[in-house]
Amino acid sequence: MANRIKMIGIGDEGRQSLLPLYEKIIGNSEVLVGGERHLAHFPEYKGEKIPVKGGIGVLADRLVQESRRVVILASGDPLFYGIGGYLSSKMDLEIYPYFSSIQLAFARMKESWQDAYFTSVHGRSMKGLAQRIDGQIKIALLTDEENSPSKIAAYLKSFGMTEYRAFVAENLGGENERTGWYELKDMENTVFSPLNVVILKKTGPSPEWPFGIPDEEFSQRKPDKGLITKREIRTLSLSELKIKPDSTVWDIGTCTGSVSIEAAKLAREGAVYSVEKNEHDLVNCYENMKKFRTDFTVVHSLAPQGLGEFPDPNAVFIGGTAGGMDDILDVCCSRLKQNGRIVLNAVTVESLSGAMEAFKERNFKVSVTLAQISRSKPILQLTRFEALNPVYIITASRKEEI
Repeated sequence: MANRIKMIGIGDEGRQSLLPLYEKIIGNSEVLVGGERHLAHFPEYKGEKIPVKGGIGVLADRLVQESRRVVILASGDPLFYGIGGYLSSKMDLEIYPYFSSIQLAFARMKESWQDAYFTSVHGRSMKGLAQRIDGQIKIALLTDEENSPSKIAAYLKSFGMTEYRAFVAENLGGENERTGWYELKDMENTVFSPLNVVILKKTGPSPEWPFGIPDEEFSQRKPDKGLITKREIRTLSLSELKIKPDSTVWDIGTCTGSVSIEAAKLAREGAVYSVEKNEHDLVNCYENMKKFRTDFTVVHSLAPQGLGEFPDPNAVFIGGTAGGMDDILDVCCSRLKQNGRIVLNAVTVESLSGAMEAFKERNFKVSVTLAQISRSKPILQLTRFEALNPVYIITASRKEEI
């Protein structure tokens, strides 16, 4: 137990942030691991220094074999979006955290933080951030040099999220610490230190959209207005997909994006990937994405082309196959994750028959709902019903998983 690897959190001010006990632990160690700026705080260190560069997995493999006394230095709280969580799953660690940058930022802001939503764009794409944070009262964002506060401001403005103000905390605990409130338009045009934290606070109402967004709210193709998956069919199909908050969803034949948009709101912590063959429909799709504050991946392609770029799905919605059903199902069925589901909408009995046969050939169990929807219409002072086209909602999953 004496040789257990120790991980110590360190602040931006370097050695000044360390307790005397931690200084002693570092002094008694034989190997010191950390980022270059962390190691630079210990120029007199006598043991071996190992800078953290490249893949963390390689470092973990090396440290598992290490018999010497090792100390790993990490920024702030190593278990808060840091390397502590990963390394502790690979080896026996003693962890001594410092204040997290988020904790310090809220202290400078003088507000509580137990009710905040936390997320990170550090070292990762901002794709999907819009639906994750939309409507949240208080949001804490870890940033990086690429996803800077100015980039975040431009991103939020592109989705009309101007009800948010931002508190930016730079170089927390260091000599060049700077904090302040910004409107998005000001933050977009300000240069910040690479070491910063952004806290967004909602100062006005956000638009709210119920599950089953009314059809007329979507931008649609004209003059053929109405070429979308109708609300009633959309809600039934999405219900059959059993989308979870972290699901990966494919939408094949997304058209105006109505299914993808609702799926993205259900899979806020997941991701949605869509394919559409008609370029003019994509114009409406992108417009709808901005309006409904959803940020998903759309590829202009005729499926199954384009699907190879996507990660394996938990749920697949197929709104149209354009005559390529077998090729599309080959890809979808082979790549569907365990316990995943595929929902295919068909409007002809020939498509229904073909889909059922194709799923059975691939050892999938199939259930079908025939949705015959009628909507009320005024006629003089009376009310009549007007029928929508009947739709077969075909749900498929692997037999052994039912």
